[in-house]
Amino acid sequence: MWPEGKNLRMNVQPLVELDRTDRQLLRWLQAQGRLSNTELSQRAGLSQSACLRRVQRLEQLGVIEGYGALLSQAKLGKSETVFIEITLASQSETALDAFERAVAASPDILECHLMAGDYDYLLRVAVADTADYERLHRKQLAAFPHVARIRSHFTLRQVCKRPGIEV
Repeated sequence: MWPEGKNLRMNVQPLVELDRTDRQLLRWLQAQGRLSNTELSQRAGLSQSACLRRVQRLEQLGVIEGYGALLSQAKLGKSETVFIEITLASQSETALDAFERAVAASPDILECHLMAGDYDYLLRVAVADTADYERLHRKQLAAFPHVARIRSHFTLRQVCKRPGIEV
């Protein structure tokens, strides 16, 4: 299960020590999250109990944050991806918190990143078409607290997509 409603402001945490076997387990789980412990242990050349202990350790350390399915936006009627730059009228703690609470409450927003640079936040949304985006813009984005500017970028096509990070 992915962490829901979790405050994603990152604290600097020490790196977790991973050996070669841990890294290989992570690669396999990123590529095929539905692998059974039996299959995973056979691939790794470990006993089932040793493999399970390693995976549980990686979960407890927070290296593995959750498990989920990759869904097709197009098959679910949300074929358009839009990246949205948001600039707030104020960067006070109150304004940032209010905006982030509003974003977290919106199921239409797939990702939200606090940025350094010309704008404050970068959002990623999936919409059916321009009319669906207009609905999102009017009903939510423009109504979010402290929003001063909204700038949107529609993707033409996705060039690559990776299920995770290199370990």
